[in-house]
Amino acid sequence: MQEIGDSSISGRRWRELLERREARWPVAIEDWERAAHHALEPGPRDYVFGGAGAGSTRDANVEAFANWRLSPHVLATPSARDLSVTMLGHSFPTPIFLAPVGVLTAVHPEGDLAAAAAARDLGMTYIVSTAGSEPMESVVGTATGLSAWYQLYWINSRELTESLVRRASAAGCSALVLTVDTPMLGWRERDLTNRYSPFSDGHGIGQFVSDPTFRSWLNFDPDRDPGRAGREMMRLFVNPGLSWADLSWLRELTDLPILLKGVLRADDAKRAVEAGASGVIVSNHGGRQIDGSIAALDALAPVRDAVGEGFPLLLDGGIRRGSDVIKAVALGADAVLVGRPYVYGLSVGGRDGVHEVLSNLLAEVDSVLALCGYASLAEIDRDAVIDRRGFAS
Repeated sequence: MQEIGDSSISGRRWRELLERREARWPVAIEDWERAAHHALEPGPRDYVFGGAGAGSTRDANVEAFANWRLSPHVLATPSARDLSVTMLGHSFPTPIFLAPVGVLTAVHPEGDLAAAAAARDLGMTYIVSTAGSEPMESVVGTATGLSAWYQLYWINSRELTESLVRRASAAGCSALVLTVDTPMLGWRERDLTNRYSPFSDGHGIGQFVSDPTFRSWLNFDPDRDPGRAGREMMRLFVNPGLSWADLSWLRELTDLPILLKGVLRADDAKRAVEAGASGVIVSNHGGRQIDGSIAALDALAPVRDAVGEGFPLLLDGGIRRGSDVIKAVALGADAVLVGRPYVYGLSVGGRDGVHEVLSNLLAEVDSVLALCGYASLAEIDRDAVIDRRGFAS
């Protein structure tokens, strides 16, 4: 068999796939998506695939990448590439982070533990969700060596919020990701049509039923009645009074870096910097909050201009291929979050499925980086992309 790029990430992956005797897993992300759609029951399926309203924002996240085309150099392919990124005083081996996704046990019984283990094996950072099915301590403790951040939904109890933040620090999470676009749930038509709430089925309540503060409020055993515990948990999620003024309390509470997730406007990004945020994650929550919102990628460059060079900036939303990662970096992202693609892998193949999806994505990042003529992500700037709508970047 032909030897292909023995020393490179993409070369090794090529060989791994070619040497397999049978095609157990898909390769293309579209095939993973179809397989996941087939594997899931209607409630979990629509929860994963759905978005707010008609789903136009969810679709726009993916479609936005087609508006930008790569402009590769020739006769400049480096023999070795560096996919690492440096943020918050740390070096990360890859620019791919696993987005915080809740209720993963609704799509596979191993849920968070399987996804975190795959992330650890690939050197990727796993962002533990407040709506995770497993306690943060179990996720970080089981996947020894895992690089983990903790995503915080700022619920309507400071006492419980403080408990969650302190637990995240003690568990070994090295940053706090504060989701700021969900003071209340968006209008999710598919879930309402199905009358589906995973929390009422006991999924996604791991951080709460393991928390002594939450348990002290209950007059029943949440381990025996997880559905009831899930309904009690949901009462805490509506917090529309949260404001910029509250950030100072959170900043004083913890020494962890705080990144704001859900920023789409340049003026909000500037305000985040002024409020002491350590980083910003450009995101529209996968299109699950507001139907008709701006695509995450379309918000990226203006936010980068607003926060300036050197300020940690990540993109969440629409990443499906290695070329998408390179485009995001060209438009200002230091790293990207991947959500639905790894959930497709989890739905179909558990830990192995997550590993397959992310291995392919990482290999394609390496391949596209090389073919565009860059030896590292740090070399990429806006000259690497052209807006096909007629506006050069």
